This record gives sequence, structure tokens and C-alpha cells, in this order.
Amino acid sequence: MNDSTIPHQQLEDTSVSCATCAACCCRLEVLLFSDTGVPQRYIDTDSWGGEVMLRLEDGWCAALDRDSMRCTIYENRPLICREFELGSEDCHEERKGSATAYG
Repeated sequence: MNDSTIPHQQLEDTSVSCATCAACCCRLEVLLFSDTGVPQRYIDTDSWGGEVMLRLEDGWCAALDRDSMRCTIYENRPLICREFELGSEDCHEERKGSATAYG
């Protein structure tokens, strides 16, 4: 398998942009703390009774468009998603973890 076929591989260039984002954060559990207008079909209840973003059987957020790897509810995304800054230290850590998990 060559490098171009490994999903979500950490890029050698450490810069991150929407064009190079692997949506790694879209596999994290997202608690819903405030009403941002997330459509009910994307909301689930966790084992503690809290509202969370629905994740599909494979762990990906149900609101993620798998073809574009972009959020389908971007304008109404949860507060945590709004605060998870592209290119931040947390972003880079998730990308590293994703590369380890898949590479």
C-alpha cells in the first residue's frame, strides 16, 4: 500500500487547512452544552443522560459528509466544534493520533 492510499495519514507538512483537514476531530464525542440549532436527527443521548452528537457505528459524526469530509451543519455546529480551532495544538494532537491509529 503506498502513502496516498492510507486514510487520514499525518501529512509531512504540519500546516493544516480546510483542504488538508482529515476531520479527525469528527470522531471525538461532542457534548451539547447549548442550543446552537443542531437538527434533532443528529442528537443522541449518552450513557449518563447527556445530549451528544450522534456518531455512526464506525465512530464518525453523523453530520459529517463523507465525500467532502466537511460538516453538513457547519452554521449550526455545537459550541465544542466551534471552539475546536483548525490548526490548534489540539487539532495537531488529534491528527497525530489518527495517523497512528490508521497508519
